[in-house]
Amino acid sequence: MSPPTSTLPRWGPIRTLLRLSPLLILAPQYAYRQYYALPEPLVDLVNPATLLPQISEAQILSYAKTLSEDIGYRTVGTREHALGDAWMLNQAQDLQRQCQEVVKAHLTRRLECEVWRQEGSGSHRFDMMGKRLYKTYVNLSNIIVRVSDGTDEGKEHALLVNSHLDSTLPSPGAADDALSVGVMIDCIRVLVNTPSWEPRHAIVFLFNNAEESLQDGSHLFSTQHPVAKTIRAAINLEAAGSTGPELLFQATSEEMIQAYAHVPRPFGTVIASEIFGSGIMLSDTDFRQFELYLNVTGLDMAVTGNSYLYHMRKDLVENIQPGVAQHMAENTLALLQFLSSSESPLPSLTAGYSKPSTVYYQSFSHFFVYSFSTAKKIYAALVVLSFTLVRLTFVPPAPALKQGRGIVSDNLRGIVAVSSAVVGSIVGVNVVAFVMRSVLNKSLSWFSKEMACVALYGPAALAGALISQLVVPEVREVTIMTSMLLVQASLALLVQWLGVGSAALFFLSSLALFVGLAVNSLITKPGQDVSLLAYTIVQSIPLTTGAQMMFNVLEVFVPLTGRMGEEAPAEHIIATIVAVCGAYALPLAIPFIHRYPRAVLMRSILIFSTLTMISIAVFAMREPFDAMHQKRLFVVHMENITSGEQHLHIGSADGAPGFDLLTLGIAERFGAPDVAPKHVVMNDWNAEWDTVYPFSAFITPYKLDLPLRPDHVDALDHAFTIVAVNDTIDKVAGTRSLTLQVNHPEIIWTTVAFDAHVLQWTLDDNPPDEFARHHIKEGSFYGHDVWTVDFVVKLPVDDTDEHGGKIRVDFVGIHEKAMWPGKKAEKEKGGRAMQLFEELDNWLDDTKGGTVDATLLGCVGGVAWV
Repeated sequence: MSPPTSTLPRWGPIRTLLRLSPLLILAPQYAYRQYYALPEPLVDLVNPATLLPQISEAQILSYAKTLSEDIGYRTVGTREHALGDAWMLNQAQDLQRQCQEVVKAHLTRRLECEVWRQEGSGSHRFDMMGKRLYKTYVNLSNIIVRVSDGTDEGKEHALLVNSHLDSTLPSPGAADDALSVGVMIDCIRVLVNTPSWEPRHAIVFLFNNAEESLQDGSHLFSTQHPVAKTIRAAINLEAAGSTGPELLFQATSEEMIQAYAHVPRPFGTVIASEIFGSGIMLSDTDFRQFELYLNVTGLDMAVTGNSYLYHMRKDLVENIQPGVAQHMAENTLALLQFLSSSESPLPSLTAGYSKPSTVYYQSFSHFFVYSFSTAKKIYAALVVLSFTLVRLTFVPPAPALKQGRGIVSDNLRGIVAVSSAVVGSIVGVNVVAFVMRSVLNKSLSWFSKEMACVALYGPAALAGALISQLVVPEVREVTIMTSMLLVQASLALLVQWLGVGSAALFFLSSLALFVGLAVNSLITKPGQDVSLLAYTIVQSIPLTTGAQMMFNVLEVFVPLTGRMGEEAPAEHIIATIVAVCGAYALPLAIPFIHRYPRAVLMRSILIFSTLTMISIAVFAMREPFDAMHQKRLFVVHMENITSGEQHLHIGSADGAPGFDLLTLGIAERFGAPDVAPKHVVMNDWNAEWDTVYPFSAFITPYKLDLPLRPDHVDALDHAFTIVAVNDTIDKVAGTRSLTLQVNHPEIIWTTVAFDAHVLQWTLDDNPPDEFARHHIKEGSFYGHDVWTVDFVVKLPVDDTDEHGGKIRVDFVGIHEKAMWPGKKAEKEKGGRAMQLFEELDNWLDDTKGGTVDATLLGCVGGVAWV
């Protein structure tokens, strides 16, 4: 700690903090209001003042409710999936009729609406989560609406807008993605019925009907529809939550980001884009197919707030926050109006997709966009100005003549102090994380509230940062601030030079430091404490930006910990996020503590250490889950048609305590008497979970023997077979050619897995040139129950085993009528699995108080030698 260097009276730390409290309180509140701001939802289809059509949230949500609740769980391959397809075709044709009536009423208006129902089959490689996976699909469908001026020139450069009609296995999909479907329908209505609107460039609305089966619908459109070749850019609308504004989380060209700047409420940052692009989010969207097969740039936007309900039963319209649909639709409409106008950049976007090279973010209600090259120039200028300011304002410390401390050594001390604080903060929170996870066995105690982890790890972060200062040499308050300026300005330039747009974070904080220190040099004399005005200026941008960054990151990562697997260090991940975001948001905590004598540091350490212990005690008594923030439980009732056995497989995808006890309870209530559940290894050869492969890698599985109870109906008669046809062997070439034929009546989402050295097949042109494990997953339209793949495989060296060198194929699928609660209305058709699921679901509600959401799948599988 440095001794006082000014003869002016110095306020104590409490009084100073009180003077700064308006900033410390109001800045996060402002950031919160800006982050979660939503428009007033509208009901009327027509603006009563202008008599022009307007976006109506009520209309959008009515579409979402029809799809998610009236039709229901629209899993690819189910009857409900087919009903969703028919409903959407009717909606598209109705919009086409509206369009034709408008043109008849206004003969000079250039407007044309075309509708297609595309149907087709195909295959594609879909690597995910480090796993190689192949998809094949049969007779899947898309509904496509093209709105144009009716001319060939107007259709030459088109914009694609995409959402998906289907929902995933355990969810009715109100937000994901019926909400986006409703947004697109309402945008078409508004555009068509706006008298002054004539599209200079066509808009293609793709209502794809197979995203959750790993993007089959967007692949079908991109590779087989005739209008696909006219697409110059794509906008993808998605949802991984149900509250807050939709987030622009992928943007791949400066032209499209500049177009996004025209929306009424922009909400997105390059930081979110780079986090998503890193792959750590364990998620993907149709945008991937448009990049791969259409080679286009575009925007990927999604509702991400409250992602606890993502792929859950409670993804219902009643849980979509008011204003969400209005926000997404008004932003989407503004994009469509601009990109279809004569000012549109679409004709220039013919070069296709390239790596993003644009910085964008919103700050203080403004949306900033600039290129990487511009960023380098701005950041370099700030580096030069920062070094100049530090040099011009540097005053040697009092003992400089004796100790020889000049500007370099002085600022090096400041860098040591700041670096030590960051490291200390990270170490402090991870010590607490270790205690919570490994000592107290209370992982995820903060799970039910995104920001609760700040209460647990915030005091530890500050305590760790302060403790680190005990070993730091004496350093002045102003020196720490100047060293922070030099480091952050230099980091902004360096990180940007490496091609990372998130360097803007360092630029914003260093800009505030530069302005604050410049003002301080004008209003204070050498040797005086840093002015509180300078503190206010320096702290304002990091506090608001850091708060928004913390909201955004924790809003995504806290719910994500509920599905990233038991082995994932979720506690340490969240703790580190709190420490890093906190260090960014409160950069002046360390200079502030160096403003005062060492006794203040010691008291502060004691205070925050005590708060840390209190936080640990409080959170050790908390339960992770509640009725709206549930534990995900995965249950597979497996009927092995090869062995005749039936088992119940139970899995969890989080590290919260209690899963072992829950499994024991299920075994005692539903398992075979006196048979304990067996923990099984989850790997690529655990075929019982292949229906959800490769996500199955995150599941901790148990296997239960089931009794053959007389009150359960007989097993369904399955005709699920795997056979080899067109089977020929070329002993000279050492190869075998065959067609693998999968017959799966009333079975959906079939998966086959086998080990072989594949030389050639019809899935792609580049099978692994080695003996390897292969997984092929299928998605077909309702009623289509046969699919095939042609192979050429290398013959095994030894074909004298009991199977004569045949290939072992593990196969599994879901009975179309045996998914709970999606098929609850038809439970009598789902066999003994559905009766068990109904009992198990009621038992879970009774024993866990609604804190568990179970995905209950009636699966059929076995082994075939071909």
